[in-house]
This record gives sequence, C-alpha cells and structure tokens, in this order.
Amino acid sequence: MGGPVSGEVLSPVSLLTVQFLAWIAAAPRTHADVMDAWRSTCPRQSVWEDSVIDGLVTFAGETKSVMLTAHGKAVLHASAQPDIGRR
Repeated sequence: MGGPVSGEVLSPVSLLTVQFLAWIAAAPRTHADVMDAWRSTCPRQSVWEDSVIDGLVTFAGETKSVMLTAHGKAVLHASAQPDIGRR
C-alpha cells in the first residue's frame, strides 16, 4: 500500500470504516461478498455506502470486484500510523 498523495488532506474516519478498508485490502472481494458481510439496514452502520460516497472504494468489471481507491489506500495507511502526540 502506498502512502498518502503529497498534499492530500485526510478526513478522520470511523474505526468501523478502517476495519472495512482493511478487510477489502486483505483479499480480493466481489460486490456480493461485500453485501453478504457488510450490508446493514441500520442508518448508523452505513460503512459500505459511506465508503463509496467518500471515494474510498470502487467496484467494476464483470465480477464487480471491489477495490480500494488511492484515497482509500491513503486513509488506511494513515490509520496505521501511530499518533505521536497521543499518550
């Protein structure tokens, strides 16, 4: 995974979103896989929809493979960095 694009400002994301991005990054996933594992009717648990709207993931092709965008990779990379100022 690459780091953030130079000059890119990353908005904070929820821990659930970070877990979703890590799950996508861990193995090839299809749209059906995502819907089976992450679909929710609860408006507070809209991680799939929020990730698409925020441009963190994309899906395409005949198999509708779900992949992290460059922005999604940057967010996931940034979430793995230790917060030096936190104690």
